[in-house]
Amino acid sequence: MPGMLYHVGASAICPHGGQVQEITPNTRVLVSGQPVVTLAGSHLVAGCPMTTPGGTPQPCLTVQWLAPAARVQVLGAPVILNTSASLCVGSPAPGPASVIVTQMRVQGT
Repeated sequence: MPGMLYHVGASAICPHGGQVQEITPNTRVLVSGQPVVTLAGSHLVAGCPMTTPGGTPQPCLTVQWLAPAARVQVLGAPVILNTSASLCVGSPAPGPASVIVTQMRVQGT
């Protein structure tokens, strides 16, 4: 499915409102002056407020991107699109991450 390229500095959240932070090995390909995020990077979640019914914190820790771009790669790794399917891991109530804000000029499939 086509979508806009997701980049460092774009905004994504876990299903509970935690902020997704991207760390990418790509420093060569930029959009909006920021590196494009690839499957090869680290996709961490910070500030997830999820707790168990007993009140024990169990936040989302990472995002596992399930469907990156099929035709666009950076340094041999598929890029992440704003439409890419994902799963937040670590919480007892996993769900998809939502890309809220990203650049709107470069599209991939």
